[in-house]
Amino acid sequence: MLLTMVVMVSIDTVGKYLVQFYPVPQVIWARFAFNMLFLALILNRRLLKHLRSPRLGLQLFRSFLILATGVLYFDAVQYIPLADANAIMALTPVLVTALAMPILGERVGLHRWIAVAAGFTGAVVIIRPGLEMMNTASLAILTAALCNGLFQICTRLLNRSDPVLTILIHTGTLGVVATSAAAPFFWVAPDTAGWTLMIAMGVLAGVGHFMLIKAYSYAPAPAISPYAYSGLAWAALLGYVIFGDIPDVWTAIGATIIVASGLYILHREHLRRHLVERP
Repeated sequence: MLLTMVVMVSIDTVGKYLVQFYPVPQVIWARFAFNMLFLALILNRRLLKHLRSPRLGLQLFRSFLILATGVLYFDAVQYIPLADANAIMALTPVLVTALAMPILGERVGLHRWIAVAAGFTGAVVIIRPGLEMMNTASLAILTAALCNGLFQICTRLLNRSDPVLTILIHTGTLGVVATSAAAPFFWVAPDTAGWTLMIAMGVLAGVGHFMLIKAYSYAPAPAISPYAYSGLAWAALLGYVIFGDIPDVWTAIGATIIVASGLYILHREHLRRHLVERP
């Protein structure tokens, strides 16, 4: 999981760099197109076999959600530091908990609702309504976190009916089609470095999602999910080294609150499962 987070933050870093020179639709196209090409080369003839799904509508909705997450994130990250964006995105597990009851029918107890409220408090600390940080970009990242939360809820639902490879392949199907249609209207001819980074972003996306799936196959979610928060440290480091961004004290405080709430939710989830599985 630690290596997975290095890869995932690297995707964000490359994307943030590229949107300084190329339109967001073109960068998003590269992320999905080269990811799909990478999967096609790996799977070869098995690709078409794994495209079939008994819940195609839900697969496409999930694909739309990851597309919306990418568009909102990379459009916003042009204007705010990488560390701030990733700190707000760390709210995703908290949002998954809040959405689990109405969508999945899972029982969410008082303790976890308190943790959800604390997570939102952390996001408010980072965004700071009424101050300079409260801008369209910050709200776009918050919306991206919501889309990402719904994306993970859909993934849980699809795990009940579809193989992992089918879910992985369909992650980018709608993204490839939609961005391929939109990209020509925004196209800026990339140089050699641009093409290299675009290809690298697509390959990293494929590798990152594969590593994430493997990580969860080796250990239960409560055991390894806390390591996902290591991405905040990598975002701060890469943001400073590449873009010269230094997180302020409010970002650090807000991120700490969000991480603490997320870890507490995982702890309560572990306790709940332990009680359910006890003879």
